[in-house]
Amino acid sequence: MNLGRRFAGLSLRNKLLALVLLPLLVVLPLLGLGLLIWGNEALDRLLIAKIRSDLAVANGYFERVLSEVHGQTALLAESSALLGALSSDERDRAVPKLLTKAQERDALDFVNLRGPDGRLWYSSTSKVQATLESAWVAAPAERSGVEVLMPQQQHLLGETASTRVPVKLVATRGAAPTNRVVEDRALVLLSSRPVHNLKGQLLGYVQGGVLLNRNLAFIDHINEIVYPKGALPFGSQGTATLFLDDVRVSTNVRLFGSEQDERAIGTRVSQSVREAVLRDGRTWLDRAFVVNDWYVSAYQPLLDGKGQRVGMLYVGFSEAPFRWLKYSVLASIGLLFFAVMTAAAWLSLRWARHIIAPVERMSETMHRFSAGDGRARVGALPVQDELGTLAGHLDALLDNVDQKALQLQRWNAELDAKVSERTRELETAQSHLVRSEKLAAVGQLTASIAHEVNNPIAVIQGNLDLMRERLGENAHRVGRELELVDEQIERMRLIVTQLLQFARPAEYAGYVEAVDTNRLVQDSLVLAQHLLARSHIKVASSLAATGLPKANRNELQQVLVNLLVNAIHAMPDGGVLSLATQDHRRDGQAWVEVSVADTGPGLAPELLRDLFKPFVTRKKDGTGLGLWISRNIVDRYGGDLRVAPRSDGSAGAVFSVWLRVDPA
Repeated sequence: MNLGRRFAGLSLRNKLLALVLLPLLVVLPLLGLGLLIWGNEALDRLLIAKIRSDLAVANGYFERVLSEVHGQTALLAESSALLGALSSDERDRAVPKLLTKAQERDALDFVNLRGPDGRLWYSSTSKVQATLESAWVAAPAERSGVEVLMPQQQHLLGETASTRVPVKLVATRGAAPTNRVVEDRALVLLSSRPVHNLKGQLLGYVQGGVLLNRNLAFIDHINEIVYPKGALPFGSQGTATLFLDDVRVSTNVRLFGSEQDERAIGTRVSQSVREAVLRDGRTWLDRAFVVNDWYVSAYQPLLDGKGQRVGMLYVGFSEAPFRWLKYSVLASIGLLFFAVMTAAAWLSLRWARHIIAPVERMSETMHRFSAGDGRARVGALPVQDELGTLAGHLDALLDNVDQKALQLQRWNAELDAKVSERTRELETAQSHLVRSEKLAAVGQLTASIAHEVNNPIAVIQGNLDLMRERLGENAHRVGRELELVDEQIERMRLIVTQLLQFARPAEYAGYVEAVDTNRLVQDSLVLAQHLLARSHIKVASSLAATGLPKANRNELQQVLVNLLVNAIHAMPDGGVLSLATQDHRRDGQAWVEVSVADTGPGLAPELLRDLFKPFVTRKKDGTGLGLWISRNIVDRYGGDLRVAPRSDGSAGAVFSVWLRVDPA
């Protein structure tokens, strides 16, 4: 109450100053403090949201790899080749050979075959049947997931993979106390699929797996997917890690002070993270101390087939650049608020004088008029605001009328502009409509012409056949002329087909016919002749196939030309291009194999794994779609497109097109 009375007793000048400065000196600093607190919280939440998204990407790739292992194992378990090997008289030789081939083809570390009771029968990593049991022997079943192999179970990994298993523990700041000095267990992606015979009887289980210990290619690929080059600003570094229990068994985190940029394999996670993730089963999304620095980190538990937490998947990025960024932003906000507050106070004091002066002038005028000065007038004020309106109502009214007139003119101009814009849109729509009608008319005309031309073609073909019948044995005298007529009729039929494809493209996907693969190879070689002419490549052909697979000839020619061009490009300095066709018979089914082999540098194992995927290429100007499209074409006709190194052990690659030959 006393404060109110004191304020009421102040002069108008002091009241205005108090009203102006009070928000600037009290409210604005409080608002700035609140913004600083909120900004700090918002930046932290953004980092957590970022790391949550990164973990989702990493987990998605991890699940995809597990799905691929599952699919590759299922493909082998359901293959006729495995059933044939199991029923073969040379089973002990055929089955391990098939398992080894599947391991190399699918880039697995081991492939096992177990009996219905779970006992190991054959392994791709050992020529002798093992007698030890694995973790799944007690309950063999169809399953896929992360598993931990004890030292006595690691004989199936093979000599090369087994050397990656032992991990020497490195003393790590903040880790839980332990007496262990080495981690000798193996963390693997393991998939098991049942094998049934044609009667549905269970024959056993196929197991395929990938070792994660020291799997640097796998963890680096995760890091490249989650943190591609340039994904993190301000020099922050992204990292990814796989843990077995709390030990880093595969990581791209570097040891502090390592002269050779050594990876931090064998270091351990902090005790707080271990308890939250491995003990409580929670996903960690927060900052954490990683080996030698603070990182914005995400840890997710890995569960084995029994649902037990056996390890962790980690992604994170260094926090220091973002921490300095946060401090810089908060300091900038504080300085900005201080500058704004100072400038606002200075401007408010200046503007307050513009309010006080007219009021004092009006007060003085009122005193003069009260004293009898009838000519006392306030006159025109320099600022046309409410005070100016009080000083000169008439002038203010006229100003208002003028302002309304100007505003009306502006609205009129805006209306004219909108009308013009709508007119242009209408003209554009009308133009599109006319063009669509023209295209529809052209399509109808094309279809009509194509159908009308088909009738005389049929008449010509019928009379040509009748002419052959009437001429009888004398037909051979004009045989070449009749063949030319047949060719022209076929050409007309193709033109008609193309016209109909223009009118109704969805109804014409190509003809399926019996294809002479020997002639198809020769014709395709002619199409690639312009490339061979500019190279020092010799061509060796062995065309021995007699089967006639049914397919669209043009599509198969597209596949062969693509393989020929790839082979020629693989031999820029010359070489031998080998073309072969031969008949095969497998499981009662006749096949024709068309192979294209080169003597180039060959294909790297990592490229072989992804060769038939879209956008995979080693050419600088390639699209990576040729082999993917070719394989889809061959698959459409029940065939297969394969690639393998040359059987003679020399450099180069062999692409084989397998085509089914159905009985007549």
